[in-house]
Amino acid sequence: MKIAVVTDSNSGITQAQGKELGITVLPMPFMIDGNEFFEDISLTQQEFYGKMEEDMDISTSQPSPESIVELWEALLEEYDGIVHIPMSSGLSGSCQTALMLAEEFDGRVQVVNNHRISVTQRQSALDALEMAGKGMDAVQIKEVLERTGSESTIYITVDTLKYLKKGGRITPAAAALGTLLRLKPVLTIQGEKLDAFAKARTMKQAKSMMISAIQHDLETRWDDKEGKKTHLEIAHTNCEEAALQLKEELLELFPDTDIHIDPLSLSVACHIGPGALAIAAVKKLEI
Repeated sequence: MKIAVVTDSNSGITQAQGKELGITVLPMPFMIDGNEFFEDISLTQQEFYGKMEEDMDISTSQPSPESIVELWEALLEEYDGIVHIPMSSGLSGSCQTALMLAEEFDGRVQVVNNHRISVTQRQSALDALEMAGKGMDAVQIKEVLERTGSESTIYITVDTLKYLKKGGRITPAAAALGTLLRLKPVLTIQGEKLDAFAKARTMKQAKSMMISAIQHDLETRWDDKEGKKTHLEIAHTNCEEAALQLKEELLELFPDTDIHIDPLSLSVACHIGPGALAIAAVKKLEI
């Protein structure tokens, strides 16, 4: 049985990487000053942050139903089934749209609602590809991905409160006070949504909080103090040098773990702005 793996660009997988891996990547659309752009098609990471610096009006959108159906129909001419992995249903309506559309495909399209985003969503796509290679069908792959969906964790610290204020996630008064006190909030994504986790005074302190939180999760949730049974990942918004430095800090604690670095999903970056750092962990599948 031949199974296609589909995800969206929120996974951080580029079009070029998708072709190399054998994963189809659906580009996410953005509205910028009234014009539509598609991530990694007509909108690069550099262009996105350039428009953000110009204070343009940027909002996220979701792929049109027509584009999804056309993609699935084209793939089903070659494949027996499809595993479609959208971003978390708690962060976008694109998952619910895909679930609704899949009802018309007689089970040949299995939409995975495992509450992942960015580097953790990327890992889901890689896991799906591995399972497909082992001969598992789309229904079996979906079951595993949804059953293990909560076995991931993300912590993010932001460099500026401007975009959290702009998106209505904090009040103008809280943003003004936080800016005055130079606070660096630490946020977390545990499946459904972006939540507050802690407050730090400096980026150094915020990184320390994130590292401690990841260590705690590995030890208490997955009994993996050394990180040998876990994928560790770093994501960033337009600050690769800081991400590389953070990787070195993590490697001192987890020397036997491969640590992947990716730009953070633009759908998340839209709400937190440039200069943000994230640490994520995903428990390795035992297939």
